[in-house]
Amino acid sequence: MPDEITADCVIEDDRWEAAGLEDLAARAVTATLDWHRIGGEVVVMGCDDIRIAALNADFRGKPRATNVLSWPSVEPEPREPGAAPAMPASDELGDIAIAYDTCAAEAQAQGKPFDHHVTHLLVHACLHLLGYDHESDPDAELMEETERRILAGLDIPDPYEETSER
Repeated sequence: MPDEITADCVIEDDRWEAAGLEDLAARAVTATLDWHRIGGEVVVMGCDDIRIAALNADFRGKPRATNVLSWPSVEPEPREPGAAPAMPASDELGDIAIAYDTCAAEAQAQGKPFDHHVTHLLVHACLHLLGYDHESDPDAELMEETERRILAGLDIPDPYEETSER
């Protein structure tokens, strides 16, 4: 794997430009890949709820908006529940789409800074590109703990901790 880390952004909704998606994506992708000691390229598309609902319908059969979607370039290797995934052997790790409307509503409802919530979702999506999932309790625990550690390195509080003081 190369040492270079690239987070390319495609902005479809201008609100992402104002929110600094390019910097947030670079920060989240770099932290996630550095934590795993790998390089690679991730493409992040900043869109709205209408666009992500169409993508969710097309790719997952769920015609509704969601916060973030990810498409790994390489299908992850099978693994035992709770086991760390094998890192992809490709430089191109995959694509992420993130919806402004849903992210903003979630951040507000959870009392979290918007940039913290978006960074968490981008780390989460990037982990999916690396083969992590949350299909079983052991897998969810591994993924959440990995997210916590990566986010702590970015000085972002535990996103799973219930608190109104952030």
